[in-house]
Amino acid sequence: MTERAPLSRKLSAIAESATLKVDAKAKALQAAGRPVISYAAGEPDFATPQFIVDAAAHALHDPANYRYTPAAGLPVLREAIAAKTLRDSGLEVTASQIIVTNGGKQAVYQAFQAVVNPGDEVLLPAPYWTTYPEAIALADGVPVEVFAGADQDYKVTVDQLEAARTDRTTVLVFVSPSNPTGSVYTPEETKAIGEWALAHGIWVVSDEIYQNLVYEGARAVSIVDAVPELAGQTILVNGVAKTYAMTGWRVGWMVGPADAIKLAGNLQSHLSSNVNNVAQRAALAALTGPQTEAEEMRQAFDRRRRLIVSELAKIPGVTVPNPLGAFYVYPDVTGLLGREWNGTRVDTSLELADLILDQAEVAVVPGEAFGPSGYLRLSYALGDDQLLEGVQRLQKLFGLD
Repeated sequence: MTERAPLSRKLSAIAESATLKVDAKAKALQAAGRPVISYAAGEPDFATPQFIVDAAAHALHDPANYRYTPAAGLPVLREAIAAKTLRDSGLEVTASQIIVTNGGKQAVYQAFQAVVNPGDEVLLPAPYWTTYPEAIALADGVPVEVFAGADQDYKVTVDQLEAARTDRTTVLVFVSPSNPTGSVYTPEETKAIGEWALAHGIWVVSDEIYQNLVYEGARAVSIVDAVPELAGQTILVNGVAKTYAMTGWRVGWMVGPADAIKLAGNLQSHLSSNVNNVAQRAALAALTGPQTEAEEMRQAFDRRRRLIVSELAKIPGVTVPNPLGAFYVYPDVTGLLGREWNGTRVDTSLELADLILDQAEVAVVPGEAFGPSGYLRLSYALGDDQLLEGVQRLQKLFGLD
């Protein structure tokens, strides 16, 4: 008998999402009765606002939503996304420049498929969200990490980008506010990076899904707002998941030049066709309805942000830059490494995360998931009581009475 042909080498090389893996492990322990507190998933603990749910319920009774609709998204939703893009990103686009996707992840995947050719180098500022390098690899691109540590507030500079650029560099990933760090580039920093990309003809894939979750008066200036001429070589990625507590509804979108969007639209017509119509109607309500509850959630995240930063900073050996966006804190824990804790030596943040889960029953994501070792990501998108108790467990584990 002839041996079976091999599985896809490309897919075999793709790693499982580290954040979802840690979250799944935490949930399994919780289901087994362990009192695990998880900071792993970037998922708001709030319920989706009721008026959005009501819009979805109403949509269930419209037979039009039982049928195929345009693969690129409902025209009325694309118009609403165009209005949001103008309002929040300073970019005027038509509905034809927008594709509604199954969550932000599909938009990220399709963006790289549209602008990356085999062997192209994609500059990837690190720490980075775990999906970016895998999506780049699926487009046959080569991710090139450009690391900025806590001393730079995890923000890369033009000089660093220029040092990493080669004649094979065609794309830059730009994320502000950042997952996993919560860092927000200043308007001046954003403009400088945008002008550099423009000067070298480099595409920018800009993930703006956290753009409405900013604090202390910070503003996440879109790179196409800072450098309007860059719009012809930029794809914006966004969605309703984070701002409106709609992670499970799976509605995201991509915005970009007509030629790039046409390619991505062709791909989506074969890949998935239209996003669930009821979820699209819910997203329409989110974007066009009252923003009161979204603002209340943002204020709650701000309160939790200040709490977790102040409490983590009390632990000797932990350095905590102040995140101004998203709902993550990314402490530098190198001061805890190379030591023994309760008889267990830890030399990496991966080992540290395992120790924390085993001995404190707290789930965090190690820095190895996002770039170099020596860091932890904690999401503060969980209930206030659990947030405080989890940090207090860490304080006790590392000798802070």
